[in-house]
Amino acid sequence: MLFFIIISLVITQRLIEVFVAKRNEKRMLTQGAYEVGASHYPYMIALHVSFFVCLIAEVLIFNRGISPLFPLFFLIFLFVQALRIWCLTSLGQFWNTKIIILPGANVVTKGPYLFIRHPNYVVVCIEIALLPLMFQAYLTAISFTLLNLAMLSVRIPLEEKALMEATNYTKEFKKKISAS
Repeated sequence: MLFFIIISLVITQRLIEVFVAKRNEKRMLTQGAYEVGASHYPYMIALHVSFFVCLIAEVLIFNRGISPLFPLFFLIFLFVQALRIWCLTSLGQFWNTKIIILPGANVVTKGPYLFIRHPNYVVVCIEIALLPLMFQAYLTAISFTLLNLAMLSVRIPLEEKALMEATNYTKEFKKKISAS
């Protein structure tokens, strides 16, 4: 029962995020933005949808129970959700599930982006491992962590290249390195 409550809430959260992303995409496109990496986007969607399908299937088919470490995992999960919201609100209209680039824009350097370049990807990596671990779905945790890392190995370089070419990303990144 707890599994279905948590999974339903997370899936609902993702669906709301898709609507927010679509709204942000439309707004940015009217301002002259363009999409980068469109060819890998359907695979990313498939990965995330398959994650939930496989997680639910593993829990049901193998009768997985709540982890003995569930209280700790759940606290981490709540922290990660707060970080997710911080990422989304910090990016504001720039947040998207796609790589949407607005030429000449200043990259966001507030919130968690003040400390790390891709905090939202860190959130997703933790969630993809953590949600299955909360319910002892180890096959899903391992396989989708690896698949997500493979996806990010394509996505992050594309995003960084586009940001370097069209925004002040390189300048801001150099500032952070020299300040360290």
